[in-house]
Amino acid sequence: MHLSDLITAARDLLHGWIRNFVPFLGWVGELLDPRTLRADIVAGITVALILIPQSMAYAQLAGLPPQYGLYASFLPGIVAAIFGSSRQLATGPVAVVSLLTAVALGEVARYDPAAYVTYAIAIALIVGMFQLALGMLRLGFLVSFISHPVIIGFTNAAAIIIATSQIGKLFGVTVEPSEHQYETVYNTILAAMESTNFVSLALGVLAIALIMGARRISPRIPGVLLAVVLTTVISWLIGYAEQGGKVVGSIPAVLPQFGLPELQLAKVLEFVPIAMTIALIGFMEAISIAKAMATQTRQQLDPDQELIGQGLANLASSFCQGYAVSGSFSRSAVNFSAGAVTGFSAVVTGLIVMVTLLFLTPLLFHLPQAALAGAVIAAVFNLIDIKPFIHAWKVHLDDGLVAITTFVLTLILAPHLEYGIVAGIIMSLVLYLYRSMRPRVIFLSRHMDGTLRDAELFDLELCPNISVVRFDGSLYFANTGLFEDMMIEKVATRPNLQFVILDAEGINEIDASGMETLHAVEQRLALAGVELVIARAKRQLRQPLQRAGFVEHIGEERIFRIRNQAIMYAWSKIEKCDKEGCTQTCPLRAHLPGSEPA
Repeated sequence: MHLSDLITAARDLLHGWIRNFVPFLGWVGELLDPRTLRADIVAGITVALILIPQSMAYAQLAGLPPQYGLYASFLPGIVAAIFGSSRQLATGPVAVVSLLTAVALGEVARYDPAAYVTYAIAIALIVGMFQLALGMLRLGFLVSFISHPVIIGFTNAAAIIIATSQIGKLFGVTVEPSEHQYETVYNTILAAMESTNFVSLALGVLAIALIMGARRISPRIPGVLLAVVLTTVISWLIGYAEQGGKVVGSIPAVLPQFGLPELQLAKVLEFVPIAMTIALIGFMEAISIAKAMATQTRQQLDPDQELIGQGLANLASSFCQGYAVSGSFSRSAVNFSAGAVTGFSAVVTGLIVMVTLLFLTPLLFHLPQAALAGAVIAAVFNLIDIKPFIHAWKVHLDDGLVAITTFVLTLILAPHLEYGIVAGIIMSLVLYLYRSMRPRVIFLSRHMDGTLRDAELFDLELCPNISVVRFDGSLYFANTGLFEDMMIEKVATRPNLQFVILDAEGINEIDASGMETLHAVEQRLALAGVELVIARAKRQLRQPLQRAGFVEHIGEERIFRIRNQAIMYAWSKIEKCDKEGCTQTCPLRAHLPGSEPA
């Protein structure tokens, strides 16, 4: 190979590596097409009209002044589009992450309100570092430990908690937070019954009605913007602020200061567990909508690269005084339906947020907080859905139990939401481990159609001399006891048994404990005068058997790819049968086809 070829190969390799790390290089050239550029600009403006008021509402949900929602919407969405693999994912403040941030900072709000913003920024920093590390180490698969039933239960419970947390702002009352969320909601309802601010209630209900109505007509209609504009104008006209109504008030008309605030390391470390929970939940939300859109656009999606994009977005949020962010279901759907082709739409959205911060914030002074509360309630309304619970229950009882348990515990333990989701994860893993400890062990016999089927299920006669056993599961330390007990039990109850054929098609993996148990079973069967034969062993089982010397121990002649070959081998070696004409009438031999696929 010539030097020029080596240089070309190295250049191509470096170019490929750079494009993988900075995915926007794959779509920036498409902006030369005027149609693509126009579509992205229109989509970016459409998303911005929803994002600006929604981000302020979510900042309120997180317990932060509204401008911090705008700070988290300015740069993070652009960074996520540049470094993430999804072209249509809209990143910024979202309801669940905002709620989790408020939960994490509940104690700070009580004993050090001045530090609340500082530690919200610190949580975004930790979330970003954790997501970035997972992406760089290609550990995105860890998110798979949060099963779908856990997400179902948590999302529905979180939606209810989010909605009920806004009741006080909606009715214009304030109560001290209690130890449990349901106690706070109860006290809020009592306070509302005594001293409801009916103007606040009317403005909040109007906001909800406008958003829900616009959503029913068309997802492209910026219902949140309409609600914000109309309620702000009404608030200004009636002098709502002068009447004691709570409004957004003054928002600094400047860009955020870039850099991290002074942080106490010991205090920051206390937020690591909840920040890790936020990182995983936020990424689950982002990757779910990204996958749904990638299926329709047929674009390649890299979960690990998306983790890198989300991690860098959260780091960017922390450096521009924002809080933790994630991909948004609603805004991504609007971005997609508005015709976004590339990530440039997110750049347009970020630039519009920047313009808003610099020039338009005075217009938001009279925006009622009740309207923002209504926007939050309307945003999470679609997250409450009972159908996934029913579906999970129908698919598997365990999945239904996990979903319901996660839902109930999250509601009961709120505001400590992380406990509910951790309990759900542990429960799903324990139930999976329990199922894998007790895999199906079935005995096969010949059906009238010539196939081998479950003898108990189809009420088939068993051969007294040959037993065909199928083990449906990986053979590992947790279920070796069951495997050994079942194999030996059948020998004890069938005195004429001479061969046990292990149908190994269902064994996808074997560990050292499984290998030792298989060897022990073979020896115990041999002592009882029973020969072990293995059929349909997959490559992932056959190779460990060869490496461990098991194949050499029992002999290649006792390993078969096809069950019928194993049966014929056993019949050729039958020494004695207690049934006259057994070789012709045996249930295993009857209707025996000439061949069978492996």
